[in-house]
Amino acid sequence: MTASDEQHIHTSENTREYVTFEIADQLFGIEVTSIHDVFQPHSLTTVPMAPPEVKGVLNLRGRIVTAIDARERLGMPKPEDKNHQDMAIGVELGNESYGLIIDRVGEVLRLDTSDREALPSNIDPVWQSVSHGIYRLEGQLLIILDIEKMLNISTESARAA
Repeated sequence: MTASDEQHIHTSENTREYVTFEIADQLFGIEVTSIHDVFQPHSLTTVPMAPPEVKGVLNLRGRIVTAIDARERLGMPKPEDKNHQDMAIGVELGNESYGLIIDRVGEVLRLDTSDREALPSNIDPVWQSVSHGIYRLEGQLLIILDIEKMLNISTESARAA
């Protein structure tokens, strides 16, 4: 099977596959093709003077990974449960590896691109800046994150300072 054949299994012109995950009971999704790993972050080393959304760095199979706190990035409250166990979705952007810290990994959904809707105008401005659409699922709203915009923290943090 060639890489091209494999790509057609994952997506077609009319469908996309998304890995879903939760942060504070809100459902989000990232395209499967953007994700390299799903892991539990351990042994985080803090980075002095880093923006608040940079939770630290860790070593993942010999690679240095920057851990991004998705809750902080999206302006969501800290978990109330003291025994909360973080999960992470590993992505790469440019030559850098990142771990997007989330609450729970969900399932992979194959969704029709024609069902994707524009973001409602009443969605939080921060969420609007890092998302590129929604899907209305049974009883839930799936917000599709743009991973490049989600990881674009240095520019926005400098602008806020």
